[in-house]
Amino acid sequence: MPSAAADVAANIEAVRERIATAAARSGRAAGAIRLVAVSKTFGADLVRAAVAAGQQSFGENKVQEGLAKAETLSDLSLEWHLIGHLQSNKARKAAATFGWIESIDRLDLLTKVDDAANEAGTRPRILVQVDLAHEATKHGADEGAVADLVRAALEARAVDCRGLMTVPPFPTHPEDSRPWFRQLRELRDRLVANGLPADRLVELSMGMSQDFEVAIEEGATLVRVGTAIFGRRVPPPPAP
Repeated sequence: MPSAAADVAANIEAVRERIATAAARSGRAAGAIRLVAVSKTFGADLVRAAVAAGQQSFGENKVQEGLAKAETLSDLSLEWHLIGHLQSNKARKAAATFGWIESIDRLDLLTKVDDAANEAGTRPRILVQVDLAHEATKHGADEGAVADLVRAALEARAVDCRGLMTVPPFPTHPEDSRPWFRQLRELRDRLVANGLPADRLVELSMGMSQDFEVAIEEGATLVRVGTAIFGRRVPPPPAP
């Protein structure tokens, strides 16, 4: 029976092949797409297995879990992405540890992260999370507020604005996500056409295990893949 580590290595290889195929299909280079392995709820042993298979970028939803994992794996040179909602009171810890914060969705949070990064001497790359579908359970800035948020990020002292991120509704079929991915790309293109610097809006983080190939076809530069690499998450037991 294959070990969990062997499964992770094989899954990473398969995902990378799918990324390359989707990139080629859309006339892009596979090297233009960064694979972020979403390690939330999985242990450090499986992250080490992924690293052994050549993976360096990992995504976490919760600050505390990410901090603990980063400390446990501090002997490795890894790139940590915070991809979940960031509460203002966790901004200081996030800015000190995560190289990427993909969930900046309001001005006060941007200010707190920038202040914390300046104090810590770090320079996290940030993405503005955009709420396109307005689901009650999802976070993000309204489309109309994105330009002002990007402008504020460009004027910040210690964060590096790199682009946009979105989490669309969970699709029944991969194609269901295409309109949302296209909408994010078109929003980025409008921001650039209206004078915002293209080199600070290079990244589009969109696409997960169920739809990352469609996201690549629509211009994703970062894809956040968890289940297809680590397997299905086991939900925690109910509270007593």
